[in-house]
Amino acid sequence: MILKGSQRAGARQLGLHLLETEDNEHVEVHEIRGFVSDNVVDALKEAYAVSRGTRCKQYLFSLSLSPPEKERVTVPVFEKAIAAIAAKLGLSGQPRVIDFHEKEGRRNAHCVWSRIDTDRMRAINLPHFKVKLNDLARKLYIEHGWDMPRGFVNREERDPLNFSRQQWQQARRAKRDPRALKALFQQCWAGSDSASAFGQALRTRGLFLARGDRRGIVAVDMQGEVYAVARWTGIPTKVIRTRLGDGENLKSVAEMRAHVAAHIGERLTGFVAEATRAFKQAADGIEAKRRAMVALHRAQRRALAGMQAFRAAEEARERNIRLRKGLLGIWDRVTGRHARLRRQNETEAVLAERRDAEARQALIDQQLATRRQLQGKVRQTRGAHQREVVSQGVV
Repeated sequence: MILKGSQRAGARQLGLHLLETEDNEHVEVHEIRGFVSDNVVDALKEAYAVSRGTRCKQYLFSLSLSPPEKERVTVPVFEKAIAAIAAKLGLSGQPRVIDFHEKEGRRNAHCVWSRIDTDRMRAINLPHFKVKLNDLARKLYIEHGWDMPRGFVNREERDPLNFSRQQWQQARRAKRDPRALKALFQQCWAGSDSASAFGQALRTRGLFLARGDRRGIVAVDMQGEVYAVARWTGIPTKVIRTRLGDGENLKSVAEMRAHVAAHIGERLTGFVAEATRAFKQAADGIEAKRRAMVALHRAQRRALAGMQAFRAAEEARERNIRLRKGLLGIWDRVTGRHARLRRQNETEAVLAERRDAEARQALIDQQLATRRQLQGKVRQTRGAHQREVVSQGVV
């Protein structure tokens, strides 16, 4: 599975992110360990309070675990991976929070540790943690027989369409698919050998080169959104400048926005509006299905949790009845019957917990499969819209 970690502060912000239900369809707090508080936000605030006794500014270590989309990954697999990571990084025994997020048919885990060693009142050093995480990720792919991403086998074959959170947020603001947008920039770059050829390739797709204030050469789209060419092509800035120059002959961002609005926007507005209306109509229908599906899945999980809680209470009551009290209880202790019943009760409790966990996992697996089918329709709709808009010269 893909492992991404970072040292950070911002306890409240991170806690709220872990509980975010607007972007995530399902959020499950799995464990809060080593904290006095029993909720995520207050637990991470405790880590901040403890860090005030040290000079550490980045007192948390946040980790995301993303398994392959279509693989069945159970809770014990996540827990085992987290334990291995903690041991590798020196975080074993540290206070931590674990939760699960589900979105678009994928289930990811998040674990946040406090870096503060309270015995020594100093932060645990995490040297080369990215290298260690990559090494552990490779081992997980091999251990579980998952198809390993090319980038783990050969760094030069990493997926060129990977994008940062900042790029994802920018694409989201512009209502674009970040993977398609990055592919567009890379295709235009690969298919051109000069500044004019690159600029023309972008223009045919509704993007226009301009001179950025601090980011060198940028591209401006029809809505005025600004994209750093180096970031979206994945090409070093020095290489960009070698081919495109310093941008002195290009319009500034403000000038290009005005140019697009005055000379190009009106001509393409009709194309954009028509394609957008058709896409919105299809997307609204799918979104309605998604919301209904999420509501149904949440209701099913609540019903299962309620049923399991009721059954667990009844089973616990039945096991407790076996342990007699008073003189009979004393006799059971003398004869060893009490000890035998306690062992039987403990065994049955473990088996019942395992049974309930397997039932929860089965429901999650079934719901993920159903959600992935709907996500396939989402991708088809987005792809059709992208192709239609590109065919009109507008991305």
